[in-house]
Amino acid sequence: MKYRYLGNSGMKVSEICYGNWLTHASQIENETAIACVHAALDAGISSFDTADVYANTKAEKVLGKALKGQRRESIEILTKVFWPTGPGGHNDCGLSRKHIMEAIDGSLRRLRTDYVDVYQAHRYDVETPLEETMLAFADVVGAGKALYIGVSEWTADQIAAAAGLADELRVPLVSNQAQYSMLWRVIEERVIPASKAAGLSQVCFSPIAQGVLTGKYQVGRKPPKKSRAADAKGGATIIERFMNDTLLSRVQGLRPIAAELSLTMAQLAVAWVLQNDNVACAIVGGSRPEQLTENAGASGVVIPPEFMARIDEALGDSVERDPDKTEQNAPKQRPC
Repeated sequence: MKYRYLGNSGMKVSEICYGNWLTHASQIENETAIACVHAALDAGISSFDTADVYANTKAEKVLGKALKGQRRESIEILTKVFWPTGPGGHNDCGLSRKHIMEAIDGSLRRLRTDYVDVYQAHRYDVETPLEETMLAFADVVGAGKALYIGVSEWTADQIAAAAGLADELRVPLVSNQAQYSMLWRVIEERVIPASKAAGLSQVCFSPIAQGVLTGKYQVGRKPPKKSRAADAKGGATIIERFMNDTLLSRVQGLRPIAAELSLTMAQLAVAWVLQNDNVACAIVGGSRPEQLTENAGASGVVIPPEFMARIDEALGDSVERDPDKTEQNAPKQRPC
C-alpha cells in the first residue's frame, strides 16, 4: 500500500480508502462488514470513510465496532455532516452551527473515538451563511474533535470561498470528496484546478462507477444477484445512469487493456483514478473481504500514457465531462 499527503497538510492517507456507503448496516450483515474492515486493514488500508447519513447513523456504529481495538494513531477516520439523520426534523440536517455541533458529538459516540481525522461538509448548504459554517468547523477543530476539515461535491467557486475563510480562521481545509472515475470526469475542468489553488486534494468516491467498470454488467443479461444494479434499496437507482447498452459495450473494450497490464477490471479503474496528481485516495466499497484485497492491488500502479489513451478511445463519448454537473446535482435547498 502506498500513502499520499492529504492536501497541503502533513497527514498521509492510504491511496485506497475503505468506504461504507450503501453497505454497512444496509446491503451486508454486520459480521461481513467487520470482516471487510479487517481485510482492508490486512491489505494496508489505513483510511476509512463514512457519514452520519449512511443507514441513518448505523453505518458509523458498524465501523466503530469493526475498528475497536485498533491503534487509533495508525488509522484515519473520515466522516461527514449535512444530510438528514434521526427523525429528519427541521434542524436535523444542513450546515448550521447547531447541527454541526450536535452532529459531531453523535458521530464520535458512534465511531467510539475522541476525534475524527477529517470532518467533511457532505454538500454545500445554500440556507446557511458560509461564514457560520466555517466558524463552526473552526470551533470543532479547536475543541479537538476533528483534526482537519473537508468538503464534498462543492463547486469550484464554493471551494475558493471556503478556502478564503479557512485561511482567515486558520482552519485546516484539506480535501474535497468528489465522484470521479473513467466514466465521470466532471471535476477535471474547474474543481480540480480550484482545489489545487486552495491546497485541497480529491478524495474520490465511486472510482469503479458503482461496479460498472468491473465489467460484470453486460448487454442483454440481467444484473448479477446481490449486485448494486439489483439492489432495490437504492443501489439500482444510483447506478441506472450507466446502465445503457452503448456504455456497457464500451466498458467491455477495457478487458484487453486490463489483461495487458496484468490487472483486474476493478484494479484498472481504481488505478486510473490514482493517476491524477490531485487525487489523494480512491474510496472503494466491498461486500466481500476478497474485494478489498483485490482493490488494494491498484495502489502503486502506474498506467503508461499509451494505455491511458487507449482507455479514452475505448470509452469514447460515453464519458461524462460536463463541468456544470457538479452544480446541477447539488441540493437547491436544505433537505429537511
